[in-house]
Amino acid sequence: MGSGKTYIGRKLSARLELPFIDTDLEIERRQQTAIADIFSSCGEEAFRQMETSMLGGLMLEDTKAVISLGGGAPVREANRQCIRSMGQVFYLKAPVDILLQRLRREKEGRPMLKGDDLESTIERLLKAREGLYMSLADHVIDVSTEDVDMVCDSIMEAYVG
Repeated sequence: MGSGKTYIGRKLSARLELPFIDTDLEIERRQQTAIADIFSSCGEEAFRQMETSMLGGLMLEDTKAVISLGGGAPVREANRQCIRSMGQVFYLKAPVDILLQRLRREKEGRPMLKGDDLESTIERLLKAREGLYMSLADHVIDVSTEDVDMVCDSIMEAYVG
């Protein structure tokens, strides 16, 4: 969360002339409700199952696209298997202070950020997930800069490299 996956993904898809799929936004579209509402009415496990189903469908369709995953997607082994089989994986990495700065503006609507201490929540999630991100990543891209074009250039260089 807060790494810029959706924003950067849209820019990359335009550059590569490929469709853009944000799994969180697609789940919201299909369910016709916000992720926060899915979490509150159905629970995180139901949302994770929707995510797994979507990734499985994308894998079976052999979808060629720029795909932005939710930060919790790699937690499930089934998702990791799908992710590995779908092409190059980029981990958009930012330090906690940058994520905190970005997520303060958008805390509402992010069910994983509920609670009083945003910084400790971000640190806890990152600590729990970063090993998974690193194990999946073909490329690790520093996104601590605000220059999105530079980030996109780095990704493009690694992608075609």
